[in-house]
Amino acid sequence: MSGKHLVCQGATCKCNFGTTPDKLMVKTQSKRYVNDEAGSKKLTATHVDIGSTFEKNTFGSCAKMNNKPCTAVVTQWSGYYEKITLEDNNGKALLEDSKATCPIGGQDCITIIKHGQTAEVSQQSVKDADKEVLAELCPFIDFEKEEDGEEDESLVKL
Repeated sequence: MSGKHLVCQGATCKCNFGTTPDKLMVKTQSKRYVNDEAGSKKLTATHVDIGSTFEKNTFGSCAKMNNKPCTAVVTQWSGYYEKITLEDNNGKALLEDSKATCPIGGQDCITIIKHGQTAEVSQQSVKDADKEVLAELCPFIDFEKEEDGEEDESLVKL
């Protein structure tokens, strides 16, 4: 798994035979979140998220059906992470290189193009960052602590 991201709700997927991407919806569990400080948006996707599991349930026009509208249906996932099993649905966590099978497009025709996680800067991230790098990136903000031990007000606002 080294270097691969877990997939979460909102991941962007595409079909090799479709014309537009669609976003993954997690419908099989409601408790396990990843990359979401508030724990309310980015549910962890698993290999049991099958069926009509996309926001619009379409990848546009389907080349396999003579460019008729696609109805996205996942029958199975491959390439998931075997070492993580969610208690809620006994699902194995999907990875950014996992692939899905559609009955029309065939095995592994649906791929993940964006895993859904996003980088968020938090107060702790700023505190942990290298002060010299911060000074180069933001030269007008003093990130050093004041003499009395209190944090600079500009740091608190970030």
